[in-house]
Amino acid sequence: MPPKKNEAASELSEFERQRLANIAERDALLKKLTLDAQASGLFSRPSPKSSSGDGKSKKKAPPKRVKKEEESPVPRRMSSRLRGITADSEVAKRKADEQYEAAQEAERAKRLRKSDSYNLNDMFVSGQKLSGDSLIGVDVITKGVAKPYERTFGEDDIKETTDKDLKALREQMSSMRLWGAWEPNRIKLTPERIYTMTFHPTESKPLIFAGDKMGNLGILDASQEYPVSAVKHEDDDEEDDDPDPVMTTLKPHTRTISGMHIHPLKPTHLYTASYDSSIRELDLQTTTSSEKYAPESTSTDEALSGVDMAVEDPNCLYWTTLDGAFGRRDLRAKDNTVERWQLSEKKIGGFSLYPSQSHYFATASLDRFMRLWDLRKLSHDDPVPVGEHESRLSVSHAAFNSAGQIATSSYDDTIKIYDFAAKGISSWEPGHKLSDEDMKPNTVVRHNCQTGRWVTILRPQWQLNPQSHIQRFCIGNMNRFVDVYSASGDQLAQLDGEGITAVPAVAVFHRSMDWVVGGTASGKMCLWM
Repeated sequence: MPPKKNEAASELSEFERQRLANIAERDALLKKLTLDAQASGLFSRPSPKSSSGDGKSKKKAPPKRVKKEEESPVPRRMSSRLRGITADSEVAKRKADEQYEAAQEAERAKRLRKSDSYNLNDMFVSGQKLSGDSLIGVDVITKGVAKPYERTFGEDDIKETTDKDLKALREQMSSMRLWGAWEPNRIKLTPERIYTMTFHPTESKPLIFAGDKMGNLGILDASQEYPVSAVKHEDDDEEDDDPDPVMTTLKPHTRTISGMHIHPLKPTHLYTASYDSSIRELDLQTTTSSEKYAPESTSTDEALSGVDMAVEDPNCLYWTTLDGAFGRRDLRAKDNTVERWQLSEKKIGGFSLYPSQSHYFATASLDRFMRLWDLRKLSHDDPVPVGEHESRLSVSHAAFNSAGQIATSSYDDTIKIYDFAAKGISSWEPGHKLSDEDMKPNTVVRHNCQTGRWVTILRPQWQLNPQSHIQRFCIGNMNRFVDVYSASGDQLAQLDGEGITAVPAVAVFHRSMDWVVGGTASGKMCLWM
């Protein structure tokens, strides 16, 4: 028979009283133990514990850091030894290390300068593999090469110069049109970004050379025409492949081609300077390439930033380096003697010789200076310039023209023009020095030069033998044009055209013809004639 409700409550109350008595006895025992421990100095008095309304004491939650310490760490990576792989693990590790070292060595070998001589098969990358033995025809070699400094205007023409002549020149420059045989986005002259370009000096046809960041050399004969057989008619049922222009791509260098030069008195040879520390000579008749300058050791890294030659001497090479040095070598010397001057503590980005008096040359450097030098009084121990001018930011290039003027481009978004002919450069004696006032530019033109890391640095380039008394130069425009300026800073033209989808940052003039070519970061080119 089940107990009555009041009896069950009485039994439960008795049980509850017993439970509470046990708790009190336990707490008293714990208190006594705590007091004994404190008296012996084992630990300090703990903070009072809070108790619930029903007399239950709540445990304090352990801090999170204790919880982290108690958790077993999860290893992200574990060596083969810790994983218990003991038999062939060391062999596998050595094999992986050897493969990594082999890959690193292959990459270093790919960038290492090669001093061997090349023939066409050694250098050929893509394009048309020429059936003959020459890259240029006999007509290029035997006729049409401009004679340096052959004047086409006399003093009387210069005296009669008026604004009308400037207007006529502007009309002439602005009448140049984009080569229409192929659209610019179809003319991919090099596989990678174009760093430097030049025309062959012949006037018989536009023959263009371009060097890219990986050491490739692209060659294009722009006298070719779109093949008549490829013209589609409305009644044609079959669609023929649209042919690309005939081009040739070689690889004479292992790194960026930073400069190139063809001497008008030696039109069969192209000289290329590279970041792989070498200058190579490409024979355009035999299609062979040979090294003409490089450090003695192939492991020496002396990246070259440019190459030039004196107009009266086709046998002497001049160059600058990214560590601020200037060098000269006579190709006729049998002992390979090289002269070297340390002209700057920082990178020399561009330089050029004064064509009329090649002992003068100008350099542009990362330390923000354009400097003018005289080789006749240039000490190897302590070289002192004729004069120098400092810009607000680094100077990218210094280009001399045949009239004694220098054009520079700078990251302060200016083109500066210095007229040293007006300051008597032709009559200066060795050791002549210019004051800071004399080194100030005669003209400053505002021009956006902020190319960033993906567009080749903008550099002015003169037309060395203009068919006019007005000197002019071209430079790339970040708005996808090529600008043409006169030596007085007047803009003569802004060249554009359909199909130009990138900045023609590398812009150059033909030395005597009104031809301008521009190269882009995608290896494509556009030509105005």
